[in-house]
Amino acid sequence: MFNHKYRYLFIFILALYTYINTVLCEVYFYFNIDIKWYYAFLTILLITLGAWESSRLVKPLVQRKMQAVYQNKVKYLIVFFLTSLSLSVLWTVAVIAMMGLGLHELDIESSMIPLKLNLIYASLVTLLFHLMYAVFYFFKAYQRHWMEAQELKQVSTQAQLQLIKSQINPHFLFNNLNVLSGLIIKENPVANEFIEDFSKVYRHILSSQTQELVSLDSELEYVQSYVRLLEKRFPNSLLIKFNIASGQRKQLIIPVALQMLIENAIKHNIVSSSRPLYITITANETGLIVSNNLQKKEAVEYSSMIGLQNIQKRYELISGKLVQVESTETLFSVTLPLLYPNEQASSFNS
Repeated sequence: MFNHKYRYLFIFILALYTYINTVLCEVYFYFNIDIKWYYAFLTILLITLGAWESSRLVKPLVQRKMQAVYQNKVKYLIVFFLTSLSLSVLWTVAVIAMMGLGLHELDIESSMIPLKLNLIYASLVTLLFHLMYAVFYFFKAYQRHWMEAQELKQVSTQAQLQLIKSQINPHFLFNNLNVLSGLIIKENPVANEFIEDFSKVYRHILSSQTQELVSLDSELEYVQSYVRLLEKRFPNSLLIKFNIASGQRKQLIIPVALQMLIENAIKHNIVSSSRPLYITITANETGLIVSNNLQKKEAVEYSSMIGLQNIQKRYELISGKLVQVESTETLFSVTLPLLYPNEQASSFNS
């Protein structure tokens, strides 16, 4: 603040404002001070300039010599103020001595009243400058911490995305390889379709690693391949339906989130020919709704709960929108917000 390029204009305006107030309040008349207006204004201007410049010049010295104090914001501001005030007092004494004893040839006794008045002004204007500096100081500290927090959130967000992508259950790979082996052994022509779908799934996962958001259209294309793999794994036991209008396919979604929700539904529910699992994926004005009939397994394999939590956090950080989770005795559903491109960075600019 003390190095601002318009500081001298501010000093001049403040000195002029102060002088006008002394005239309006008839300070010179009440205290019987006989001085020309330009000398009075020059005195105020020099004291204002001295209070500012003493703070500007001593600030680096205080920071350098008192590093321990500087780490404590309140102590640093107090030490800085007291040091600047001491210099302002000395400067004011010198200015009054020059104006009173030098230019006007006053004796020491006659200079005491102007000296007291100007010392009060010097202390008040120094306090004003340091209160302004304290506001700037704490604002800059807050701004710096806010930027660091946003950077930390961004790094955390990227890490969470990697966690989501790495959350694909390794059993999925091995189970599908077993199915593939069975198909090949039987020399079934659907093996080629299975391999093609299998490669599409992992090709999409690899290609979306550097993206925070992808179009719903591209996500659905690979998810449908993923669904065909699941239907081979759970024949007559799993039914997944899509109900999404073409106009909604251009909106954005977090990569792999849809697959994670389907995988979680299979992981936590019974999937058998006698008790099929029905998963419905619907898009409306609320968002993308993934719902399934609830038929919980008695013994569920260990879950770290990273998947859904990371999806929720990532949506919140990227767009400020929340993922809605609803559960009844018979139905479980998760609503993913569908985003537009300009919503991607909204949370970082708020």
